[in-house]
Amino acid sequence: MILPGLRALARDRFFHLLILVGVVLSFFVPFAPARWPAAIDWHTIITLSGLMMLTKGVELSGYFDVVGRKTVRRFATERRLAMFMVLAAALLSTFLTNDVALFIVVPLTLTLRKLCAIPVNRMIIFEALAVNAGSLLTPIGNPQNILLWGRSGLSFGAFTAQMAPLALLMMISLLAVCWFAFPNKALHYHSGTPAPQWQPRLVWSCLGLYLLFLTALELKLELAGALLVAAGFLLLARRVLVSVDWTLLLVFMAMFIDVHLLIQLPLLQGLPAHVSQLSSGGLWLTAIGLSQFISNVPATILLINYVPPTTLLAWAVNVGGFGLLPGSLANLIALRMANDRRIWWRFHLWSLPMLAWAAGAGFLLYLFR
Repeated sequence: MILPGLRALARDRFFHLLILVGVVLSFFVPFAPARWPAAIDWHTIITLSGLMMLTKGVELSGYFDVVGRKTVRRFATERRLAMFMVLAAALLSTFLTNDVALFIVVPLTLTLRKLCAIPVNRMIIFEALAVNAGSLLTPIGNPQNILLWGRSGLSFGAFTAQMAPLALLMMISLLAVCWFAFPNKALHYHSGTPAPQWQPRLVWSCLGLYLLFLTALELKLELAGALLVAAGFLLLARRVLVSVDWTLLLVFMAMFIDVHLLIQLPLLQGLPAHVSQLSSGGLWLTAIGLSQFISNVPATILLINYVPPTTLLAWAVNVGGFGLLPGSLANLIALRMANDRRIWWRFHLWSLPMLAWAAGAGFLLYLFR
């Protein structure tokens, strides 16, 4: 398990970039490695570890093969399949959060390529965009909304209502782009694909462990929940623990440390005083711009200390999830799971135009809503 992980890190160009950024930043801020562990959001790391184990368990059970076979047979064309997967990703993200939705739809998408010829990378890119668009609708769709909802004092329905216009705009836009991005050509199924063999016992065990893990998260006992999940797989299927891409957690840790170093730069020290005096347009661009470089969750945590949790702020940090890869942690999860180097630059061919559209059209919609 250790050697494959080290080999994966040796090939991981994004991880190398994060390390390089951290080294460069260390020359401009106080060098205090003892503070770095406190900069890591351990709740996120532990939650991710539990979800990764559970998803890998379902994947290795063969259940995704069964679901994939049933799903793909319902759609005659590549376009219809893509539209369904995008809608499914968006819908799941509204109540399961964007990260959890990706842990369901991306492995399923990877399974589909065993059954028919589909542009897997493009589909995963659109699924990443879909969970960013879908999750912004509800207070529980993503971490930044959870934080903003708690600070706003709004009811579940009121918060959803304030986000609905932007969510509708982004979903209609994404589906329109998806319509043109995927041709209306017939799906060609691979001949001789054996009937899927799956393990019901492992699937039901994963479901039981998932419910235990969700309960632990609700009780703020995420570490105990993750250890329970690990212990369950240690007894039931050790190969799950060996197969998980644990190096993803190191990538996230490096991101948190880089953000910690970045916000200490002298250039950013005067930011808080200026933020509270910004116009609507200035706050809109600031929230989106910060999200591009430090991710929209840290940007929300930073900005909410100086400006109220208004509709404008909520819209801006969610729009910031599009664009560059760090804009949303969901982007990193989706692309990492694809396990293909080419997807990293291809993602930006779709996400950057989506950011430009969301930033422009979203602000106009805010002004005239």
